[in-house]
Amino acid sequence: MKGIYLTENAGVIDRVYSKETQEKIAALVDMSAGWANREKVLANKEAYADVDIVFSTWSCPKFNEELLDVFKNLKIVLYGAGSLKSVVSDAFWNRGVRVCSAWGANAVPVAHFTVAQVLYSLKLGWYYMDSFKRNRKRGIQDNDVKRIVYGTYKSTVGIISLGMIGRMVAQLLKPFDLNIIAYDPFVTQEQADKMGLDVKMCTLDEVFSQSDVVSLHTPLLPETVGMIEGRHFEMMKPSTTFINTSRGAIIKENEMIEVLKKRPDLYACLDVTHPEPPKEDSPLFDLPNVILTPHVAGSVGRECTRMGDYMLSELEKFLNGEKLDWEVDKKRFPIMA
Repeated sequence: MKGIYLTENAGVIDRVYSKETQEKIAALVDMSAGWANREKVLANKEAYADVDIVFSTWSCPKFNEELLDVFKNLKIVLYGAGSLKSVVSDAFWNRGVRVCSAWGANAVPVAHFTVAQVLYSLKLGWYYMDSFKRNRKRGIQDNDVKRIVYGTYKSTVGIISLGMIGRMVAQLLKPFDLNIIAYDPFVTQEQADKMGLDVKMCTLDEVFSQSDVVSLHTPLLPETVGMIEGRHFEMMKPSTTFINTSRGAIIKENEMIEVLKKRPDLYACLDVTHPEPPKEDSPLFDLPNVILTPHVAGSVGRECTRMGDYMLSELEKFLNGEKLDWEVDKKRFPIMA
């Protein structure tokens, strides 16, 4: 079979597919076609007509009718990254081409990042880091704001949505003697128990009102835009923290900002915003109780090569006629992030 690396940015290939992984792929598939972008493919259509397998990652061109007409023999796309929203089209599904995404690999660092944020927030780390440096005095309570350090023993962590990342976070938090509660309209208590999650299913309001830390893992769908409102932040306990590694548009950001202005005891750790990055005049940059990171919860550094390794594993299964672990079909696609 013949394969190709297809991205608009050639540099991302080596970030995701390590030298060792590329060598293993080349031992299984004819990769003499090397790398191409959309412009190169459309300018040399005959050279790519017999491509069976496309390997890609970030900056993959969208598989519309024009591109698919070139790849007449295309059987599968192995996408070494997460969301497929900008990659596939109705025409793609109509052609019967299969596609795998490394969303499972990308979930791992997000879960690790979240657990680190949860534990640090329960120790009131963000506040003490800033206060100690400014005041040069341990444990000072400034601005007349009463603060509570919950710590990591018997505290309550609320998880919003039990998709792959939410479930992974719940599992990783098990050794820390925490009470885990969760909200997911598609998961019953019985189902959560069968998954071995050791979580108590609650309403969304209960998660916000009962948790010492709330972590959002809801996929961005038309139904979830703006589902987290200002009133949810208003009901949070004193000195609690909200973490978002999902998508910024799930929150009514202006309403959240107004509550954070009134409640300096709360913290919001936002790895994602809407828009992203925030506008230069956004209050998010100036609020002392907002921690901003530039969408780094997902794969960075060597973590990126995990996604390429997942696609290598899928290639081996595909060539052996085995069931694929990370295949996305038309039915599943709309409910994925």
